Amino acid sequence: MKIKKTLNLGKTKFPMRGNLPQTELQRENIWFENKVYERRQKMNEGKPSFMLHDGPPYANGNIHIGHAMNKISKDIIVRYKSMNGFYAPYVPGWDTHGLPIEQQLTKAGKDRKKVGPVIWRKMADEFAHKQVKKQMADFKRLGVSADWDHPYLTLQPEFEAAQLRVFGSMAKRQLIYRGKKPVFWSWSSESALAMAEIEYHDVTSESAFISEKVKDGKGLLDENTYMIAWTTTPWTVPASQALAVHPDFKYVQVQLADSEKKYLIAESLLPALAEKFGWKEPNFLATFEGKDLEYMVTKHPYMDRDILVVLADYVTDDTGTGLVHTAPGFGEDDFMTGQRYDIKPVMNVDDRGYLTAEAGSDFEGVFYEDANEISLQKLRDVDALVKSEPITHSYPFDWRTKKPVIFRAVPQWFASIDNFRQDILDALDDVTFKPAWGKKRLYNMIRDRGDWVISRQRVWGVPLPIFYAEDGTAIVDPEIIDHVADLVAEHGSTVWFERDAKELLPDGYTNEHSPHGEFTKETDIMDVWFDSGTSHQGVMATRPDLEFPETLVLEGSDQYRGWFNSSLITSVAVTGKAPYKQVVSQGFALDGNGEKMSKSIGNTIEPNEVIKQMGAEIIRLWVTSVDTSADVRVSMDILAQTSETYRKIRNTMRFLLANTADFNPREDTVNHDDMTAVDQYFYTRFNKLVGEFKAAYDAYDFQAIHKLLINFINVDLSAFYLDFAKDILYVEAPNGHVRRSLQTVLYKILVALDKLILPILPHTAEEIFEYLPYETEDFAYLTDMPEVEDLGDNTALFANWDAFMTLRDAANKALEVARNAKLIGKPAEAALTLYLTDEQSKMVASLNQDVRILLLVSQLHLENIADAPADSQSYNGYQVKIDHAVGDVSPRDRMYHTDLGTDKDFPMLSAHEAKIVRENFPEALTEGLE
Repeated sequence: MKIKKTLNLGKTKFPMRGNLPQTELQRENIWFENKVYERRQKMNEGKPSFMLHDGPPYANGNIHIGHAMNKISKDIIVRYKSMNGFYAPYVPGWDTHGLPIEQQLTKAGKDRKKVGPVIWRKMADEFAHKQVKKQMADFKRLGVSADWDHPYLTLQPEFEAAQLRVFGSMAKRQLIYRGKKPVFWSWSSESALAMAEIEYHDVTSESAFISEKVKDGKGLLDENTYMIAWTTTPWTVPASQALAVHPDFKYVQVQLADSEKKYLIAESLLPALAEKFGWKEPNFLATFEGKDLEYMVTKHPYMDRDILVVLADYVTDDTGTGLVHTAPGFGEDDFMTGQRYDIKPVMNVDDRGYLTAEAGSDFEGVFYEDANEISLQKLRDVDALVKSEPITHSYPFDWRTKKPVIFRAVPQWFASIDNFRQDILDALDDVTFKPAWGKKRLYNMIRDRGDWVISRQRVWGVPLPIFYAEDGTAIVDPEIIDHVADLVAEHGSTVWFERDAKELLPDGYTNEHSPHGEFTKETDIMDVWFDSGTSHQGVMATRPDLEFPETLVLEGSDQYRGWFNSSLITSVAVTGKAPYKQVVSQGFALDGNGEKMSKSIGNTIEPNEVIKQMGAEIIRLWVTSVDTSADVRVSMDILAQTSETYRKIRNTMRFLLANTADFNPREDTVNHDDMTAVDQYFYTRFNKLVGEFKAAYDAYDFQAIHKLLINFINVDLSAFYLDFAKDILYVEAPNGHVRRSLQTVLYKILVALDKLILPILPHTAEEIFEYLPYETEDFAYLTDMPEVEDLGDNTALFANWDAFMTLRDAANKALEVARNAKLIGKPAEAALTLYLTDEQSKMVASLNQDVRILLLVSQLHLENIADAPADSQSYNGYQVKIDHAVGDVSPRDRMYHTDLGTDKDFPMLSAHEAKIVRENFPEALTEGLE
């Protein structure tokens, strides 16, 4: 009989290689066919609820790695909560209106103006649905468990109707108004933009120092004085209407030696400006306070227009001249200043960014950026350009078209923030943030933001439900809005574009006695941030399986100015409270060098490509390996490293499966109190680890979970417990107490660990679960998270074993020195002698354990420290001596023994081994061993 047959070598059909790209998809199909998500929800009905509300990604193109990180993070949380005693349905959503879809239609050769709004919207609807279908497939392939059969789309009639009712509620509170003030205007989109749709880039443009001749100096300045204004947008000079000075600055009037002209600038800037302008020793004439200059008048340099000198606190004296060119139609500060001085703004730029006839014949039909040089030349022609120079500064861009925007004062619909700003800020007191700084960030954004421009000059979106009387009076009536919402709920928002105004109004508004005359309807649509920002009502507050307010929202950090922001505003407006209880924000996915990903650069990581090469589990594991609260790096090299980590996890679980394959937990389990001492210790340690795992899950700290998992596998299991476990598992009697005790721990760890990793690696956890025949559920996801057992006070236990780990480190150091000196090869060749103090002896005795097995040596001798020879070595406070083991090597356990040959039947085995073979493999007596 072969000696190998007397060993309990673990066996399992669980494959070493996962072959994830193929097996994951098969497993996902099984989940969908067996409705595992739905069954999990049914199991959890009646339990405490946990509502994670999905912030809708925009439906346009396949998902990118940032999408993957976001959805995987949500899936990890929801899976964990579902397995940990919560009713946690997850409804995925999509943002489906807005400009990007219209742009895609235009790129495809469609002409909005030719086909008309109704056909255009139907094409946009079809395109959006195709994109949703594409992205849904991508998200499913990541292993995300969700209510895929009932997602929410912002284009769904029921969602649109809820959105209109939110608008109506805000109108009822008089929070909706029409006004004319500068807004971010995207000439590339031909629409106003909200703050959340703006990103800033550094640009270099020409700045100009302009002299304006005093027309009325109020007796303080004569008409031969020129005020020098500064601007970074020469194209707005044709719209210049005022000159702003700071009321508290000092301004100085100077004259040059070679000129009759006198100039006025801020006193503090004179030295720098004199050098810049080439002025040599300017002569001081007079000094004035800014407030003394108010209501003076200058002449526009090249237009027949008076320029009023006004006061403004935003004027600075660190750049420019201390006098700021002011065009109320093209800047928020300028506009507010103009309002104070009753200046009606000039607007001489059209929707597409071209100057109109109002700017003068030289500018008519010129694109605004091209108008810079024309304006500078006109200033030169009239000797009003003191100097021009390039300046680099931060400038707003349309985040979708990536083109610069302008400020433009045009009539728009606004949602007032001022009227209930403090209510919004107060609502944040009931919200917790991770990271904690998120609260201050959102607070400051709400505190400092202006009123929200909610109208857009586009077609693909939810219409503003506003009508106009024959005299142009806007009718914002909650009763009418509710009526329109009912129509939209039944027919969809395209009904607004299909029907005339009178067909959209309720009875009583369209009869011949109506005082309003012939009605017309608003043509603008709502900002898409109003769409997604009302999802708390369109989804959470209306679906019977969901609840409002939601427990948690988790999105990228850009949503502080986006969805977090708009949701908070609309929710407080209509419900008086925040829509969410917890906010988790994540950073952005950067390439391996920390650079922003860009298709044009070619440094993007496509999830679908990673899945084809490595599998979705690798992306999921990567998500937990990084600190998602900040920007994270990802590259194929990083993912390859993650793949190696996955291989280690898989092989460890495979070892546990193989070495518990002959273990029946119903019959072979050893009670905790009856386990060997090291098994008691290790299981108690793992039990504590379960609590740490769950605490990390509860804190949404994925990186902490990853560290706990990898440290447990690499250090606790591989480098300690499994290191000596092999000698017990393979060599000891199959049903012997010491082996069953160890297997009890391994099986408990295997089952618990499988559940703990399931939220992160669901494909792998379900595959492992198929090899656990004694677990009764069909799927691992239908089981519950392991609970932390009450194993009593373990303080002394951990203290003793921590002390043993110090001893073990000392032994390992000594063995390493002996190996380097060629005294031994592997530890099994060693005879280890420990010279112990009384305290150390008590510690070893208290372990109640054969320490030799744990140290992997063939022989262990415990002696008193007083007997330590001169050639012993000190490590970690232990006196240690290594000799080569005596005796002969058993071919069965590969250890040295001094009792080989004492058993006549099995002379090549130790007495202990011979007893095991005789009792468990009786055929060896007749066949003999070889």
